[in-house]
Amino acid sequence: MPSQDISKIKEKVRRLPHKPGVYIMRDRLGHIIYVGKAKDLKKRVSTYFQPSRKMATQQPKSYAMIPMIHEFEVVEVKSEPEALLLEGRLLKQWKPKYNTDFTDDKSFLLVQVDIQNPISKFQLCRFKKDALSKYFGPFAHAKLLRKTLEEMRRRFGILLGDTRPIQLPDGRWKLYDDVRSEIYGHTNLVTEDEYRYKVKAACEFLRGQSKEWLNDLKNEMKLAASNRNYEKASELRDICAALEKTVCKTRKFTHAHGAIKRFGSHIVLKELQLTLKLPKLPHYIECFDISHISGTFVVASMVQFKNGKPNSDQYRRYKIKSFIGNDDYRAMEEVVTRRYLRLYKENKAFPDLIVIDGGKGQLRSALRAFIINGLEPPTLIGLAKKHETVYFTDDRPPFNLSLKNEALRLLQRLRNEAHRFANTFNAETRSRKMKETILDEFYGLGPVRRKALLKQFKNINKLKVATPELLQQVDGIGPKLSHNLFRFLNKI
Repeated sequence: MPSQDISKIKEKVRRLPHKPGVYIMRDRLGHIIYVGKAKDLKKRVSTYFQPSRKMATQQPKSYAMIPMIHEFEVVEVKSEPEALLLEGRLLKQWKPKYNTDFTDDKSFLLVQVDIQNPISKFQLCRFKKDALSKYFGPFAHAKLLRKTLEEMRRRFGILLGDTRPIQLPDGRWKLYDDVRSEIYGHTNLVTEDEYRYKVKAACEFLRGQSKEWLNDLKNEMKLAASNRNYEKASELRDICAALEKTVCKTRKFTHAHGAIKRFGSHIVLKELQLTLKLPKLPHYIECFDISHISGTFVVASMVQFKNGKPNSDQYRRYKIKSFIGNDDYRAMEEVVTRRYLRLYKENKAFPDLIVIDGGKGQLRSALRAFIINGLEPPTLIGLAKKHETVYFTDDRPPFNLSLKNEALRLLQRLRNEAHRFANTFNAETRSRKMKETILDEFYGLGPVRRKALLKQFKNINKLKVATPELLQQVDGIGPKLSHNLFRFLNKI
């Protein structure tokens, strides 16, 4: 690793917080080569850039990776279990070269409560099996979770997955048919309502809403220690630790469009920056799409993503004004000109990245819009749908991104949103035009007066609710014609 690179990285390490999180190592090409978790980000990451002889002998794979590290980034979380969960999600998503954990595609454990059954059981699973059950988790510590469920069985009298309750003729349920009913110390014969109360209390504990039990156990532990019953105190200490780690508030890291919901956006934006060699993180991205039907009803859309998410307040729709006909290139040049010439005149910032739905021709037209207006363009790319080919305005050759690449998936979501928004506008425009042609069927209304009516009332829906007196305010519409037109419009 060049000396200037290592000094730059060490300076970044010095600024890291002493907090839990996940760190991501990248090579010179921007590829993710390693993902790790840390209880203390600063301490953990610094070990990679102060390698010892101990690391060389005991961790040869990590030692061999160090010269490959060109850049790293971190994601802070609130707790060590969160770091473990996020690390697992990212490893399964990217499968970095130097990671060996999580390659068996195992998932963290969930607790399933089949509340649809009269006597619910608390069971462990890795995936949600049905929509009727309640699920808690994911939980990062499988061993502690199993210990917690055993203690919950003793505390609340709930059933786990190893039981087969039997309904008696009087409607009550016999929970166990062996000695366990005596071991766990709860009534073995219960009604459905009585058992449902036990389930509710156990679920509240798993949601972290009931701390009384933990407080009782801690008091019992202190009492045992004061009585010098150290074995009992040690056992209670382990139980408390298991319970606290199981029910501590841990955010769920789930996939949203293939990325980690809460922290994935920053990572995906970073991947996009490195992939496209952007000068900075693309916090604001705008995308243009042209929509028409066989050359008619030509419209365009512009959508904006802010930090990887749709920013619908900045969506824009355009009717093509500079020509009539079917010319995607001219349409693209027009709408790009209208968008950024206006931003320039209003002294507003351009986005960090502009994506054009299309190939070389559409991209050239967008670039031309900047050049002929004397505007400095941000980075522009074209995204051609057939092979998801990325085109550039400089001398870089086009290339195809892997379909598993999260940066591509972000671009696809952006492009698809622009496409949806343009098609919706196109459909609305066609529907409005089709309604306006209804006036052609009214005898005695020529093109001049039709145009005057639509100019006054804007659309056919507003025209339909106009009274004869309002209709007469339009040039050329007299009393008789207004009443006939009023009756005609109210029949359709």
